[in-house]
Amino acid sequence: MIGSIRGTVLERTATGEVLVEVGGVGYRCLVPLGALVTLAPGTPAFLVTHLHVREDAMTLFGFPTREERDTFEVLIGANGVGPKLALAILSVHPPSSLRRAVSEDDLDALCLVPGIGKRTAQKLMVELAARLAVPELDVRDEPGAPSVRAEVRAALTELGYGGDEIRAVVADLPADGAVEELLRDALKRLAVSA
Repeated sequence: MIGSIRGTVLERTATGEVLVEVGGVGYRCLVPLGALVTLAPGTPAFLVTHLHVREDAMTLFGFPTREERDTFEVLIGANGVGPKLALAILSVHPPSSLRRAVSEDDLDALCLVPGIGKRTAQKLMVELAARLAVPELDVRDEPGAPSVRAEVRAALTELGYGGDEIRAVVADLPADGAVEELLRDALKRLAVSA
């Protein structure tokens, strides 16, 4: 199994494929789109990798950090998530952003990923909550209770605010406190930005 590669980037595509030369051998790797910025042709590269083997193909996925690779492996372990969808998720949400979205039950954040609709996001949210470690972001009064941010998000959704507006406002709220106070604060912020 190939665990990592270090070499020189020969080429890259806008779709997230890079060709890295290591000791005279070129390795084609699919990477999250955010990683393309640092992988310019002619520059040195180090990628932590995951070799995905199927009956008809072997595909090498590369990541700038071990955390991204580990998150990728958690994602492909989820029911209905293949490597291409997992890579699409990581292209939109780095691991910390994904953990935050899961801990706050932010379905709209998952729906930003091409190929994920509301129903798929709901299924993923349940499965990822059990698979991703989110203790530092998961502020809950009792096990299984939604976080205060998730409750504020749900209330704002019921009031008709859009996902982008809600995401921007909720990100600025403290992670704990009374739901009523946080909702009041969020509504004030939304009124000012309108």
